[in-house]
Amino acid sequence: MDYVSAKMEAFKVNAEAVKATPGFTVKPRVDYRTVAAVNGPLVILDKVKSPRYAEIVNVTLGDGTQRRGQVLEVNGDKAVVQIFEGTTGIDNKNTHCEFSGEILKTPVSRDMLGRIFNGSGKPIDGGPPVVPEAYLDISGQPINPQCRTYPQEMVQTGISTIDVMNSIARGQKIPLFSAAGLPHNDVAAQIARQAGLVAREGVEPEEFAIVFAAMGVNMETARFFRQDFEENGAMERVTLFLNLANDPTIERIITPRLALTTAEYLAYECGKHVLVILTDMSSYADALREVSAAREEVPGRRGYPGYMYTDLATIYERAGRIEGRPGSITQLPILTMPNDDITHPIPDLTG
Repeated sequence: MDYVSAKMEAFKVNAEAVKATPGFTVKPRVDYRTVAAVNGPLVILDKVKSPRYAEIVNVTLGDGTQRRGQVLEVNGDKAVVQIFEGTTGIDNKNTHCEFSGEILKTPVSRDMLGRIFNGSGKPIDGGPPVVPEAYLDISGQPINPQCRTYPQEMVQTGISTIDVMNSIARGQKIPLFSAAGLPHNDVAAQIARQAGLVAREGVEPEEFAIVFAAMGVNMETARFFRQDFEENGAMERVTLFLNLANDPTIERIITPRLALTTAEYLAYECGKHVLVILTDMSSYADALREVSAAREEVPGRRGYPGYMYTDLATIYERAGRIEGRPGSITQLPILTMPNDDITHPIPDLTG
């Protein structure tokens, strides 16, 4: 009996050690070399055992290059995986994939303020890696409508036409429609420089931060944003995400979600009032259409997927204030109307 008791005690100690180890799993990882096809930013894997929707896939190329992807569609033992870094160099002989069993999470920290990241959330400013305080799902958590607080206080942009005629309240989503050739990037940078909270008598000063996400911009525009924020002293309160036009299409789809996840942590965990500026949402919608075409889905208006309204809602509805939490998230999405047409699906589903 003593021998059995000792064995049982050892088993319990081992079980507790397994539970206390972050990310530990006793399930073996299956290495798949069953790439059936590559179509644009998508890879189709065959003979996959129990794939899961939105699961992260680690892809290793023949030369040892590591890439990451996410399961976009599951059909029996087939899985459609979108590769974040692009599919260049992926073949069906030397490429092998490993399903991680985890969803896409991003590290977040207070130290992300004043830093510059690419569209995948990796630092590109030459600074040290950010020490994460938490790992959060980039899709966020839905806000219970009953727990939403009515927006009241104002976010000041420093632009009189906005502050007087179209005042922005904390927790509000208000889009800015532009057209090709108009200086919407200058306006976005000006708002990021000048925005702040309106001081209230008898109330202690509150913390304010800006999360700025640029999608599908060229090198000149990206350089403009970096220089403008750094030269005007606004960088210390800004977290900047830059997705360039030559970056993979899939990266453009996760960039606004990374920005909003960072904003949610700063707002609801750190108690800051966060202004999220997203530009250009037209580039995001075009990336959504490209992925939909690669999946050979039935197109909707102007070739955009029929679920674009729902997809945009998963971004826009993350603005707001939550009862019992001190912070707030205010969204300012900026988009260029194709052909100056306000009835185009993108502005139509944004306004």
